[in-house]
Amino acid sequence: MFEKVADVVIIGGGIHGCSLAYHLAKKGCKNVVLLEQKFLTYGGTGRSGGGVRHQFGTEINCILAKYNVESFKKLSEELDYPKGIEFEQGGYLWIAYTERQFRQLEKNVNLQNKLGIPSKMLSPEEIKDAFPYLNIEGIIGGSFCEEDGHINPFHATMAYAEAAKRLGVTIRIYTKAIGIKVKGDKVTGVQTEKDFISTPIVVNCAGPWGKEIASWVGIDLPLYPERHQILVTEPVDRVLKALILCLDDGSYWKQTPMGNFMLGIGNPLEVRALNMNSSWSFLEEAARKVVRKMPLLSGVRVIRQWAGIYDITPDSQAILGPTPIGGFYLNLGWSGHGLQFAPSIGRALAELILGEAPFIDISPFFFERFEKGKLIPEPACI
Repeated sequence: MFEKVADVVIIGGGIHGCSLAYHLAKKGCKNVVLLEQKFLTYGGTGRSGGGVRHQFGTEINCILAKYNVESFKKLSEELDYPKGIEFEQGGYLWIAYTERQFRQLEKNVNLQNKLGIPSKMLSPEEIKDAFPYLNIEGIIGGSFCEEDGHINPFHATMAYAEAAKRLGVTIRIYTKAIGIKVKGDKVTGVQTEKDFISTPIVVNCAGPWGKEIASWVGIDLPLYPERHQILVTEPVDRVLKALILCLDDGSYWKQTPMGNFMLGIGNPLEVRALNMNSSWSFLEEAARKVVRKMPLLSGVRVIRQWAGIYDITPDSQAILGPTPIGGFYLNLGWSGHGLQFAPSIGRALAELILGEAPFIDISPFFFERFEKGKLIPEPACI
């Protein structure tokens, strides 16, 4: 029978919430409760493209990315998940049509190489040799890392969730948090639609819903929601293992092992709202931008489309760690690249919460950076 007292309550059942729950329990914190308003992966995790990459433009993200990739290689075994997480390292290709973006890719690669990441710059001719189905007209160059890849977001999340439950974590789906009780300047519990849970620690892993949750304890997060959409084509012969991205127009696409293509675009003019409705205009724009670069997709049928919500911060970096309210922690604001950071941040944040020194310093991501003006802009985001 569920006891309405917990050592830690996690709000949010995406991959970050499940990874944190697992790592807390692995370290002996058994009385952990995870609350999810719908079902696991309902939010950004289940609507993600599943990318995993080293190619970032800030040192801390590159260092964490190296840990993440190594973790994903052995995650199914570590978590005893025989279905597997479908981790495939087909590489990431970033292409540039403007001098500005090309120089940014060069800067990123120089940083990555200094940190031991085997990325490299490619000329248009080298891109054509490696990706013969890509139209290179107008491309100045690109960057490529063969060790980047993708995972299945659903399997990766369920692997963490099932491992966490075996270690004693209670996962309550369709249980919406509606308030947090604070006494003085410390958390004392969480009110759900069904009951009250006494706890000294609450971790906000609720993505774009996290801004409202933070407001319950008087914290105004610099966070806004932004809809992003993806479409999927019918399966065709496998010609592409890499994920291709273009910062100039925000388009990206990959082919799954089953042959389906997944296409997306970033839209800076998107309305800032919790909107998960798909649009016809996205279908037209994404198809036009990607087909121009990948002509073989012309005439291929679209079989489904969906929308998800990014939780965007001013520097496109996560907000992690403690807050002015004792016991209230944050893990959100991932700005579209959070899925792949679940291994490293789940571990580091669990260590921090339990009073240990995190295996890597995540203090640059703390909420206080906004007050101190110490932002760390991440340039490699779509």
